[in-house]
Amino acid sequence: MNRDELDADIRTVTHLATYVQKLQDGARELVAQIRPQQRGYSTPQEDNQMRALLVSYCQVRNALLELIETLRLRSEEDKDAYPVIFLTGFSAALVLVDAARFLREMVEHRDVVRERLNAAAPEFGIPAGVYDQVQRSLLNPRHAWHLYHAISYLDAHESDLRELALRPDLRPLMAIIDRLRHRLDVTLATYSEARIRKRGKQVVSLVRDDLLKRALVGMQKLGCLLVTDRYAKRGHSPALPESIVHGLRSELAPGDILVVRKEYALTNYFLPGYWPHAALYLGDRQQLRALGDPPQRLRSGWDQLLASDETGPRVLEALKDGVRVRGLDSPLRSDSIVVLRPQLQLTELVEGLARGLVHQGKAYDFDFDLKRSNCLVCTEIVYRSFDGLGNIRFALQQRAGRATLSGADLIAMALHGEHLDVHAAYNAPFSERLEIGDTAIALTRQFHSAPDPTGDVPQG
Repeated sequence: MNRDELDADIRTVTHLATYVQKLQDGARELVAQIRPQQRGYSTPQEDNQMRALLVSYCQVRNALLELIETLRLRSEEDKDAYPVIFLTGFSAALVLVDAARFLREMVEHRDVVRERLNAAAPEFGIPAGVYDQVQRSLLNPRHAWHLYHAISYLDAHESDLRELALRPDLRPLMAIIDRLRHRLDVTLATYSEARIRKRGKQVVSLVRDDLLKRALVGMQKLGCLLVTDRYAKRGHSPALPESIVHGLRSELAPGDILVVRKEYALTNYFLPGYWPHAALYLGDRQQLRALGDPPQRLRSGWDQLLASDETGPRVLEALKDGVRVRGLDSPLRSDSIVVLRPQLQLTELVEGLARGLVHQGKAYDFDFDLKRSNCLVCTEIVYRSFDGLGNIRFALQQRAGRATLSGADLIAMALHGEHLDVHAAYNAPFSERLEIGDTAIALTRQFHSAPDPTGDVPQG
């Protein structure tokens, strides 16, 4: 397994575990403060707060589900990494269960809060009834069968796993397991019920007779029973055609904004609009040096990037493991792309790139709130880099009571000629080649107005 990928997975789980604790603290404070049950209704401000809680929870859940599924697929490629994959996946599964059970405990006797959590948040693509659907999944006795293998593996190999977890990078994962293990509480009676229900379907025959492999598949099944093939198509590996990648490499310039979409990705759901992700193209070392130097106050991240051993083209990108400088292949593992070019002078562009690099290492913002900068969502890199430079001003949109900026918002700006230009575009359903200039604008306008296929909630 690629060590960088493994490190990113571990960062993601540890960050999400800490974030969920903060989310729970905020939820407790909210419920204790507003006490809507006593008056039988909630105020508009309370509605926004509860909707924001739901949005954050959905984003955390999607990130955990995607991580667990990724780990399951990686386990098929690298048997030697099984124990580390197990610690990462099992701790992620525990965070997932803990978050769901916390919501249930908080809402159990609060009908008004439950009603608000079940309300639709159309601005984030969240339909009505999501809270109840998640809880039905949690209580489904089939999950006891799937989790049983994970618990059995932990019990059988706990001493070896604890010795492995003495590694500094793995120590936080074992701490998560110790703190949340009791949340599974899979009783023998529940397991027996699940086993009876699954008898005849021969679940075990679908996987190897390896207890760890069954544990990994079980953890993936924990959440993904909610997701049909329509939403997570098995075997689909997002990637632009090689001819499109080749064309992009010759067209991209530092400062370009890459707005992309992966089909069948869990993290597409419960995000505003068709375009869920964006990255900032930095260029390669030669391109960056040719731009000149940024202001002295912004030199640290710039100099660090130029001193890096990496010589290929780089992007600044916020993914679930945080804000990182990554290779261009990261955002290009997508199915569709629009390249936007900011309307800036060269000195302004250099300053903008250097401003973005200041945020390296920050955590991902699962709250999607651009009013703060201690953690960033993907489009916030664009906002923090370029807002206020030249004539660029980004109009943040209020969604679920939060100031947001979506990929679709950026594309809409470019189509209206506001501070950004559409430079290139590719979308497989609409074109077979990389479109440039006016044809890229026409193509972008065509699929920008197409119906958003993520408007429905995955059904269990």
